[in-house]
Amino acid sequence: MSVDPPSSGRPTGPPSGPLSGPSQPPPGGGPPSEPPTGGGREPEPRRPWWGSVPRVAIIATAVVAAVILAVVLSRPDNGGTGASDGGTSTSSGEVFLQPAADSGPDAFTESTAEEKSSASPVSPSGATESAPQNAVRGVNGDTPGLYGGTRNVASCDVEKQIEYLGDDPDKQRAFASAARIEPSEVPAYLRSLTPVQLRMDTRVTNHGYKDGAPTSYQAVLQARTAVLVDDRGVPRVRCACGNPLSPPVAQQSAPRTTGEAWPGYKSSNVVMVTPAPEPVDAFVMCEPDGEWFERRPGDTGKKDHKTEKPDKPSPSASVTTPTAPPDTTSSQPPTGEPPTSDTDTTGPTTDEPPSSDTQQTPPDGDTGTNTGSDTGGGTTEEAPAS
Repeated sequence: MSVDPPSSGRPTGPPSGPLSGPSQPPPGGGPPSEPPTGGGREPEPRRPWWGSVPRVAIIATAVVAAVILAVVLSRPDNGGTGASDGGTSTSSGEVFLQPAADSGPDAFTESTAEEKSSASPVSPSGATESAPQNAVRGVNGDTPGLYGGTRNVASCDVEKQIEYLGDDPDKQRAFASAARIEPSEVPAYLRSLTPVQLRMDTRVTNHGYKDGAPTSYQAVLQARTAVLVDDRGVPRVRCACGNPLSPPVAQQSAPRTTGEAWPGYKSSNVVMVTPAPEPVDAFVMCEPDGEWFERRPGDTGKKDHKTEKPDKPSPSASVTTPTAPPDTTSSQPPTGEPPTSDTDTTGPTTDEPPSSDTQQTPPDGDTGTNTGSDTGGGTTEEAPAS
């Protein structure tokens, strides 16, 4: 009979639990079997797709970008810095007052204004009557006495204007875009215009230059401002800044003037120039000393000659509502604009001429008030010449 060896304290058989070594894949290469659910930890539930922090951040960013894009696209001035986009904003109601000697913001070029003497300002004749709040008093571009200056002296250096634009192709392209011409046509276009000085505060659409493209905004140019006019008498360039000009754009409500009004400013006397029915043969202009002369279209003063005082030296105005021509750009206020005012701030409030310390009396006997913004005058019979 055999005798078992004494126990040494070590296990003599295989362990009762699972092997401590790495588990072997089951035969056939299939996936390992799921662990038993009875005694192990339950698997963590899978989170939904929207529960991931990175994904939430991406979605939130996309939503914010979409909202910003929608707001930008819905603004009236969206991208409207070029004349080619054709948009027009008429609801802002802002009109910027621009003194004669002030080049203003976003100028195309340095000043090319040459004439030192000032044209004598004049008020439009004609009795006033009630008119729409967005109306302007209109004067035909061939009206004698609408413009002034000095005989044989140009109010603007056209060749210098051509040189300034020619030295900057980007500005020349922007100028041509606002003027609705080709860039190569700019020199001939400028030489076709006539240098004059305004005798009445005049409403226009002013085109500035910003970020490589033309902007546009409604403005009132003070009497004595040097401009270039076309053969129908319409202002096309402001000499103090080289900005292209076009007829004013209608606004849906009463305009709000922005900027400091000059002495003698009166909103009811602002005029807009309407194109003459036919090309002008000669502009009949008034000198500061009361003499009168004629200037041919496109001439810089070399062929001026004296003429008789017209029977009606005070231009007659009638109520006119501006329209939005198809080539206008969206309304963009110039940078650095002064605070906005809803009412006239200075100047006389009656038709009486201002005091002599703020306004000179024109030599032809008309009241020497500078003129103002957008409420209209009447279409009654013209006032007799003084």
